[in-house]
Amino acid sequence: MSLLWNRPERPKATLVLAHGAGAPMDSPFMTGMAELLAERGIEVARFEFDYMDRRRREGIKAPPDRAARLLARFDAVVGQVLKESSTGLPLWIGGKSMGGRMATLVAADSGADKQPWAGVVALGYPFHPPGKPERTRTEHLPSLSRPTLICQGERDPFGKPPEVAGYALGSRVTVTWLPDGDHDLKPRKSAPVSHQDNLREAADRIVEFIDAH
Repeated sequence: MSLLWNRPERPKATLVLAHGAGAPMDSPFMTGMAELLAERGIEVARFEFDYMDRRRREGIKAPPDRAARLLARFDAVVGQVLKESSTGLPLWIGGKSMGGRMATLVAADSGADKQPWAGVVALGYPFHPPGKPERTRTEHLPSLSRPTLICQGERDPFGKPPEVAGYALGSRVTVTWLPDGDHDLKPRKSAPVSHQDNLREAADRIVEFIDAH
């Protein structure tokens, strides 16, 4: 399977980064985050789930696979990254939106404690479908045993501060909020920060979190 690598000269950790439901691994968001993290010393390996790879090859809008197939793909990619990444680096798993959720599900698996990764990073976590706050996707989060960082925009329709404050996320989950950001961490034009400001801030916080753990 094909991986997209961003390799700094002196990496201090490797991050496996999965895409969201609707955009591929080389979308502007994924590319921008990978570049910002690499500038800060994080080696990033991006990959595509099977349905997105099929979209690319066949030119059809295939829907996301079921969770079991997504998780199997993620597990396979982790194995490949372990063979191809720089030797001896801490391994982190994560992703954008759906990809971040899959990373937390991989980390919540009953055998996760025996796995080689150090922690999880999620960008724009889909706490619930937009407009349906009662349909939460948080039941597995309290079981996470590895440090987990969620970078969330304050205006994200998949989970805003007042909603997330009421969720039981567990002691290992940290949520950091990006000012006025939407699901892509993009603020409104009237905001005092730019989209690039928020992306840089997210990258800084990810690196700080990895350094702290």
